[in-house]
Amino acid sequence: MKRRFLITLVIVLVSFAILSTAQDIASFEKRITVKKLDNGLTVIICERPEAPVFSFYTHVDAGSAQDPLGKTGLAHMFEHMAFKGTDKIGTKDYPAEKAALAQVETAYTAYLAERDKRMGRDEQKLKQLETAWQDAVKAANQYVIPNQFSEIVERNGGEGINASTDLDETNYFYSLPQNRLELWAYLESERFLHPVMREFYKERNVVIEERRLRTDSNPTGRLLEQFITAAFQASQYHRPTIGWMSDLNSFSATDALHFFDEYYIPSNMVVTVVGDVKASEAMPMIEKYFGRIPSHPKPDERTTTEPPQNSERRVVLSEQTQPLYLEGYHRPDYRDPDDAVYDAITDLMSEGRTSRLYRALVRDQKIASASAGFSGLPGNKYPHLFAFYAFPLPGHKPDEMAGAIHAEIDKLKKEDISDDELKMIKTRAKANLIRSLDSNSGLATELGLNQARYDDWRELFREVDRIDKITKADIRRVANKTFTDNNRTVGLIETTTPAAAEVGQGGAQ
Repeated sequence: MKRRFLITLVIVLVSFAILSTAQDIASFEKRITVKKLDNGLTVIICERPEAPVFSFYTHVDAGSAQDPLGKTGLAHMFEHMAFKGTDKIGTKDYPAEKAALAQVETAYTAYLAERDKRMGRDEQKLKQLETAWQDAVKAANQYVIPNQFSEIVERNGGEGINASTDLDETNYFYSLPQNRLELWAYLESERFLHPVMREFYKERNVVIEERRLRTDSNPTGRLLEQFITAAFQASQYHRPTIGWMSDLNSFSATDALHFFDEYYIPSNMVVTVVGDVKASEAMPMIEKYFGRIPSHPKPDERTTTEPPQNSERRVVLSEQTQPLYLEGYHRPDYRDPDDAVYDAITDLMSEGRTSRLYRALVRDQKIASASAGFSGLPGNKYPHLFAFYAFPLPGHKPDEMAGAIHAEIDKLKKEDISDDELKMIKTRAKANLIRSLDSNSGLATELGLNQARYDDWRELFREVDRIDKITKADIRRVANKTFTDNNRTVGLIETTTPAAAEVGQGGAQ
């Protein structure tokens, strides 16, 4: 009886919260201003005077899916170069530094030309050219004031300064006191108006070490990379965000500037500001600084379409590590009419200790330490994967995970979910929306992302409406359409003994 009362109380409280938020949502129209500047940049301002601070989110519609052939990892480099400064910040003498950086590129081009000769490479000359390039890098570094950009932000009360890159986009964000809005507008616009590829090869080495740590030396990282490249054979999702090692050792700062010139343009960007700001005062200020960025047309958005998969693909690694089972099924991109249905399946299979996979594999059968299913692998802007995974407990093998996961998938395909399950999916969707709007930074991210993806920030709220319209039949229909044997890619790590590992490693099949 007590448990029933608590559950009822929770539902009532959530209902009141949702009702209150619905009223707030109606007021968003009054608090949000959207303007496309003359140069093509989209600006969103959300007035939220709850505290004298603001957060921003700059969205660049270019991720590693846009990496040029032979230059994978290039989009990710801008995350590392984000706050290196400009022609005015981070330098002791920019005219001298500019000349020194040009010499770095000249020396590097000469080094590459000799290094990459397929015939007749002169090893002695190659060493001389490498030394000349490294000397040019040292000469350029003498003009650098390390971390000056970040220090300016932090001295002025900035917090959370960071950037992120994935296959779909690149994002920049931090928060500042309300009275530093003009400083932010100047600093952020200068990064795009006057980019400088200082310490580029130093940061490239950081990325190389990052790849070694997270992928090359990490069994799960190796499996995931090989799994994705097996699942996607034509799509740009075939490329790893971190980049292939040979490309990381080859692309240049000049290549980065060419990428910047093509994709870091106003028409390919959305800037969102949320916090204690007034649009009437902030928009002219933002237009003053960001309007200086030269206008360019959007880059070509055409991509290669992944052909239908007609047979199961498998990737098997034999490693001296914990076993892992992973499988994925191709599904359409986020614009598909059934996108909300996939979100509902994710919730049903994976949300918390009441989810079907947790109950079946972890709680009841006790064969896995964790198991879940989710969309968005490796991104969701383009057609991607709905994936399932499980980590077997000692004494259990990946094949057992496959059988248990497929049993739960079969239930989705053959049986309607319960009324309670459907109700909880819809309730959690609304609760998750509330949580995403809790902070200035979270709201800025959600508004900016939806504006970039749909050209309308309101889609953030329409997603909940779409989930609310889902029926049991929709879930069964989408499960039968998607989760088929021929549409499946499997990846697994089989634990091996040290003696067996010496015989050889597994590979794609």
